[in-house]
Amino acid sequence: MAKSVAFTVNGGDSLYSYSKNSTFQRKAIDAAKELINEAVFERLDTESFSSSAFRVTDLGCSVGPNTFLAVQNIVDALEQKYQSQGHNSQLLELQVFFNDHAFNDFNELFRSLPADRRYYATGVPGSFHSRLFPKDFLHFVYSSYALQCLSKVPEEVADINSPAWNKGRIYYSNSEDQVVKAYEAQYAKDMGCLLNARAQEIVCGGLMAFVVPGRPNGVPHTQVFSNKVVELIGSCLMDMANKGVISEEKLDSFNIPLYMASLDEVEAIVKANGCFSIERMENLTQEQPQANVIASTLRSGMEGMFREHFGDEIVDEFFDSLRKKLEESSSVLKPLTSISLFVLLKRTGN
Repeated sequence: MAKSVAFTVNGGDSLYSYSKNSTFQRKAIDAAKELINEAVFERLDTESFSSSAFRVTDLGCSVGPNTFLAVQNIVDALEQKYQSQGHNSQLLELQVFFNDHAFNDFNELFRSLPADRRYYATGVPGSFHSRLFPKDFLHFVYSSYALQCLSKVPEEVADINSPAWNKGRIYYSNSEDQVVKAYEAQYAKDMGCLLNARAQEIVCGGLMAFVVPGRPNGVPHTQVFSNKVVELIGSCLMDMANKGVISEEKLDSFNIPLYMASLDEVEAIVKANGCFSIERMENLTQEQPQANVIASTLRSGMEGMFREHFGDEIVDEFFDSLRKKLEESSSVLKPLTSISLFVLLKRTGN
């Protein structure tokens, strides 16, 4: 049985820490800033909420500084809205809940909290695929570059007796149809669990906004920038297996639990849930980063996963070979569009 997984980024402030290697994710937050502002002003009826405090959470917050930027965008929009309604924004009490897996470096997160923040900060450990908060508690749920992570590798993909066994590959985008379908089904299941949990936790009229790497409607999985990059990871591991650096068995038992959805897929899952109205959905185009930036970004986010599965001794060699392969593949990657999905949902009275 495939076990649950937790994407735990590199904490601290070392060379390959997430805090120093997450500029690509930060650009997605910047791209969504105006959309968040519009969501608060146009879609959020703050005067209908009975609570004296406004409660916000960032799901999959990691260690900063990106989470603080995303939260500040929401806080600024809320304060501006209160002022536009003739209220004193200084009287607005805000509580922000930073959520991630228990293995997340919460010590680093809280050490780097902005000193001039205008909100109360709380850490909430646990998987966002399950319940985290009391009923009717949250007013604004946010997540950036986290919901593409599956709760686990699809069980069929790791089962040697299954037609979806992903032998020799670590991902779905360049694999057999059965593997793709297994990943699609796991994503739909995980998103269904996430929406069911949030439907209980978000007050009626509350909002949920998320930004994730994805793919345009109708574009094949093989033509998605993020997927092509993960395929290069698999190619590097195959090279190391051919050299005897890692065993073939180790390679065959390793799959990356990520899925790049389209807006059509997200829309179908939301409608099946039935507890949210879709307020806005759109693709945000992003500029591709340089090969060395991609390699460092991936190392800051995935190094722990590679160490756990393959051992410490291969990590430097692997990421060095990945950087070189990314540089060699620049002509293949360049024509591909890198996009993020922006999705805004409102909790309905269903």
